[in-house]
Order: sequence, then structure tokens, then C-alpha cells
Amino acid sequence: MLQVGQPAPDFTLKTTSGAPFRLSDQRGRHVVLYFYPKDDTPGCTAEACSFRDQYEDFKDLGAEVVGVSSDSEASHQKFTQKHRLPFELLADTDGQVRKLYEVPRALLGLLPGRVTFVIDKEGVIQYIFNSLSGATDHVSNAKKVLSGLPA
Repeated sequence: MLQVGQPAPDFTLKTTSGAPFRLSDQRGRHVVLYFYPKDDTPGCTAEACSFRDQYEDFKDLGAEVVGVSSDSEASHQKFTQKHRLPFELLADTDGQVRKLYEVPRALLGLLPGRVTFVIDKEGVIQYIFNSLSGATDHVSNAKKVLSGLPA
């Protein structure tokens, strides 16, 4: 897996609206990039809603939240609308970005993993958290790390 202190690999994926999202375009602000298994599953919904409920805190810390799964843009649109998510979800339908970030599979390789990266304003990875079961821990841990970085 990638390591803290390494540059975050650049990528471009489509957002829920179909617009391209390029990580390098986010330079100058922190990014919380979280990979999750699947839209509308219990753990993934809890995680997304926790990011939603604390989204203003992330903005105040100078960070943008971005979720990534292999679900389609249409699935992301439904998930975003249903749960009123204020941040982008990216469609990594072929799993290339998941591979680029070396996100391991979970539960004996049956599920895509749940991994969160905190990337600073210069595009350097400052934190990596890998836990399939601790969905909302991803949110609290990312906030804690961001509070120690200059906004």
C-alpha cells in the first residue's frame, strides 16, 4: 500500500454529474479521499452520512471530501440524492484508481476495501486508515489529522 509522506497519485474520474474530477486540480486545499465498497449498503451509508453530517467541519479545516467506489455514475446520483450528500462521489467502474492507490480487498478478497487517505495541500499523503468495520471511524480520524495541519 502507499505510505504516508508519498505524493498522492494523480487521477481523473467522473463525478455524479458526469464532470471530470482531477486530483491535481485540488492543490491548495486538503483532500479526504475515501474508498468504500458499495453505495447504499449499511456501513457505506453510515460512513457517507457521517461525512455529510460533519462536512462543514471539513470545509472549515480547509478540506474537500471525495468518495470513490466502483459503482456507476447513476448509482452515485441516486445515493447522493437519497442521503443529501454535499460532496462528490467518483465512479471508479474499472477499479483503476483503487489499484493505483493499492487499496486491498477485504473479507477474504470478497469485498472492495474501505480505506481513507488524507492528502495535504501539496498533494502529499498525510494519513492512511484501513478498516472495513470501522466505517464512521474514518470520519473522526480524518478530522483529527486535519486539525493538526495548517488550514
